Amino acid sequence: MSVWEAVVLGAVQGLSEFLPISSSGHLVLVPWLFGWKDPGLAFDVFLHLGTALALILYFFGDLWRVFFAGLSSLWERKVGFEIDRLLFWWIVVGTIPAVVTGFAFGDYIEAHLRSPLLVAFFLAGVGFLIFWVDWQYPSTRSIEEMTTGEAFLIGLAQAFALIPGVSRSGSTIAMARRLGFNRHTAARFSFLLSVPIVFGALTLEGRKVIGHLSGEVGMTYLIGGLISSFVVGILSIHFMLQFLKHSSLKVFAWYRLVVAAMIVVTSLFFGK
Repeated sequence: MSVWEAVVLGAVQGLSEFLPISSSGHLVLVPWLFGWKDPGLAFDVFLHLGTALALILYFFGDLWRVFFAGLSSLWERKVGFEIDRLLFWWIVVGTIPAVVTGFAFGDYIEAHLRSPLLVAFFLAGVGFLIFWVDWQYPSTRSIEEMTTGEAFLIGLAQAFALIPGVSRSGSTIAMARRLGFNRHTAARFSFLLSVPIVFGALTLEGRKVIGHLSGEVGMTYLIGGLISSFVVGILSIHFMLQFLKHSSLKVFAWYRLVVAAMIVVTSLFFGK
């Protein structure tokens, strides 16, 4: 692997992790299209570490408040009506479906659902879903109006994002929009909800590569990919939150459909 490939894949991770276009799908597709070798698990872990750090830095103030509000709630043994306490428990409830799904089906998904044509299928399917939901349903509700049941439903949508091509942000934002939340609220809650899952997955995968970092990819490439995914991730989060204040999700739906069509054409006519 070259440093250029590491930086490109880091940028792909940074962009596609926070835009509703599927990071896992794009990390399958880019090496496939360009004929690059699989850089291995260690490199994948470092890319996800970069976007995880981007999440923490961008939402540090929110996460700090929510975390300590949650500790207060546990200490006092009551939830109350303070929004940060409610957010803490909504994130806990919304994380449960993805945890259960990951332990039950994670290995199967990793082994059987990573082919380019399957990625194209899920890119297109969720693309149609995003387009329909964003067009059909109003965007009037704010995060203060969320219920625990709705947080669980958004968490169910996040569980499907284990499948390459679905997209964590795409599935959770689509569900939040279906429930009537405005686009900015949907994106913000989607990002906050992803924090426990991102760090949980990172911890599990990171344990597999400790002590073997030099075996797959050199440290230069690992650090290059990490920095690239971190910087692009920060920019992607900011762009997404600002963009959705005034614009719809249809551009991302169209992008998914176009990429899916390109995959099918490339696979059928060029034998890739």
